[in-house]
Parts: sequence; structure tokens; C-alpha cells
Amino acid sequence: MAPEKLTEYERRRLENIKRNEQMLASLNIHSKINDLTESTKRQRALTKVIPEKKPKPEISIVIRTSLRRRGMPPDASIAGGLKKVKTPKLKPTLGPISMNDAYCGDATDQNLIESVMGVSKNSQLCSGDENEDSGHPIRVSGCVDLGSLRLEPENVVRVVPGRILPVRFFPSTDMKLVAVGNEFGHVGFWNVDARNEDGDGIYLYQPHLGPVTGIVVHPCSLTKVYSSCYDGFLRLMDVEKEMFVLLYSSNDAILSISQRPNDVKSLYFCGAQGIVNMWDERAGKALSPWVLHEKRINTIDFSSANTNIMATSSTDGTACIWDLRFVDAVKPNFLKTVSHKSSVQSAYFSPSGSCLATTGSDDKVGLLSGANFEDTSMIHYQNSTGRGIAAIRTLLPRLVAFIENWTSISVQEFESMNGLDLALI
Repeated sequence: MAPEKLTEYERRRLENIKRNEQMLASLNIHSKINDLTESTKRQRALTKVIPEKKPKPEISIVIRTSLRRRGMPPDASIAGGLKKVKTPKLKPTLGPISMNDAYCGDATDQNLIESVMGVSKNSQLCSGDENEDSGHPIRVSGCVDLGSLRLEPENVVRVVPGRILPVRFFPSTDMKLVAVGNEFGHVGFWNVDARNEDGDGIYLYQPHLGPVTGIVVHPCSLTKVYSSCYDGFLRLMDVEKEMFVLLYSSNDAILSISQRPNDVKSLYFCGAQGIVNMWDERAGKALSPWVLHEKRINTIDFSSANTNIMATSSTDGTACIWDLRFVDAVKPNFLKTVSHKSSVQSAYFSPSGSCLATTGSDDKVGLLSGANFEDTSMIHYQNSTGRGIAAIRTLLPRLVAFIENWTSISVQEFESMNGLDLALI
């Protein structure tokens, strides 16, 4: 195949390329370019500076962990003189426990036993026989100026380790005795009038193995202290016999206990299934239960005006008033109900029994009043932290209920109050 014929332009172009290559070869340009490139690379390699790595500064990380989380005992220097609690000797048992075996204090508890026995014999709260069906027990009434109340440092003591759950004052004017329970199964007593005794008047027992949910002392039977436990145990502290007697045990938690003001032989308790039981001392057992709510019942309380009237609060969002004379085990009917938008944590009667105060997780406090509790009022309180429900359950309803006897606040004024006014009361 014959080669293609070049045009005049292509021929001149090839001649120019050949002439330029001959000129560059004569000047030795390519070798000089290579030498210059190699020299530049060597110079860069010699002058390159490798930066030194700076060591990172050591930052001390402080983990704020409480002594309790670290398994260490509390610091007595910052705990208000908290004394180390003796390791309890209690072991799981379904039988009776002597007060000596359940005692966790350092000083003897004989002073407590003698004080309770003496006050029980000399008590003037319940004189003569009571008619259990009358519904009008003997009560102590009084008036307190809430504005004059002050908290003094010497009136603050550590009675039990950990967090206090139930609090109960002994219903006696002859002795200032407080009973409390905690989350570890302890029941502690503080005899305010016995501060100078060994142990500063503080006596600690552990009759339970789980959180204590309720403490009851009847005014007409001061030597018998009932306590309930989240683990389903109901025990009687019989001071006269110096024993913790097991009255009742169940697999379901017991959340609250209460007694009718005119009946020392019966004890009412409730659990997580919306059931109310009555333990009868005469029968020695719990009688037929009542299913009163769809969910757990948080509190039980009785009216002093008519001891057949009982109030319950429940996680189902309602608080109900019942007449025990007409409660049917199959289909119980309530006299009055009040609803909150969420769980009702408590429902308590006022000292006269004419008002009922309720607290709920919906940041509302309710007040039922009137001849048949037909008047219902609600007030909002601030609970933005989402905490304090246990404290509100125990304290706030009592304060609201005592408004009726201790102040002249009307229902209309109660409705216009704000959270700060309620806190000041």
C-alpha cells in the first residue's frame, strides 16, 4: 500500500520539529534539566522539617459519686452526727421476731419499752368502753398558729439510715414519740423528751426486709404498733410482749394500712391489685377482700365524723369515698369519686371528717367538702422536677386537710390560691 502524500503544511511542520531537536541536542538542554530537577529534590529532602508531636496534657477526670454508691459509710463530720448503725441480725423468717433480735441500736431499748408502757397505762385519750358502732371516738382537738412554727437545729436528728417513707406520731399528749420507716425495712423511734438518754432517744429496729410502706398506732392501744412492707408482710410490734408478730404475708406488695378510729381489733390494708383487705384480730386472719379499683390502691383513710366512711386513692386516676356498711364484695358502689388526669397518690380526711384532700401526679390538689362531699375544688401546684411525689403524698394532704380546723380559709379562697401560698401554709 503506497504511503499517503504529505501536504505542504505537514512537510514544513516535520522539518521544523527535526531542526529544533537538533538545536536542543547541540545545547545539551535535556541533561541540564534532569540535573536541575535532581538537585531540587535533594535540597527539599534536606530542608524538610518534621514537626515534633506535643504530648497531650493529662486532664484529671473527677467522677462525682456518693459514698453510698461507692459502698463507703457516711461521713459523720458532715452528716449531723450520724452514728454508724449496727449490722442487723435479722434473717428472713415467717415467724415472730423478738424486739431484741430486731434491734439495731447501740444503747438499750429498755427506756423506750418502759416509756410506752407507762404512757399506755396513764393515757387519758380513751377512757371507758367505746361503742364500736357509734362512730364517734374520743379525740383530742386543738388550735395551732402555723405562722409561729419554726424549725430549730436541735430538733433535727437522723432516726433511720437512708430515705424515710412513712411517718407517724404517737397519738398521746403525754409523750412526744415519732415512728418512721425507711426503704431498708427499718422502723425507727425518736423520743423527743429523752434526748439526754443514751442514744439521744433514738431506737432502731429492722422487722422487715423491704421498704416499709405504713405505720399505724391506735390511740386506744399504744403498746401495739402495726407496720407493713412492700414485700407483702404485715407485722405487729407488741411492746408489752417485746415481740414483732407476723400477722399476714402475701406475694403481693402492701402499700398502705389504716385503722378505724373506733376499732382497735381490725386493720385495713391494700395492695397492688386494687384490693382492700381487713385483718381481724378476733378471727386471727384476713377476711374476704374487696376489689375497689382497677389498679393499685395507694392510701386508705377513715373519717372521724363517721367511721364507716372510708376513702381510697388509686393509680387508676380516681379517689373514692365508700360506706363500709354498703360495700358489696361482688359489685361495690362508691358514694363519691373525684378524678385526676393521672395517678392519685393520696386521699386523706380532715380531723373533723368534713373535708377530703387528694393529691395527684397531674400537679393538682383536690378538696372535697359539703354535707355529702358534693363540692369539689382543684388547685395547681408546681412540680416541674418530676420528683417529690412521695413527700407530697405523705405531707401535703395533711396540711391541706388541717386548713379546715386551723385556719379560716374558705373553699373559694382555696381555689384562688397558688402553689406558693400552699407551700407557705
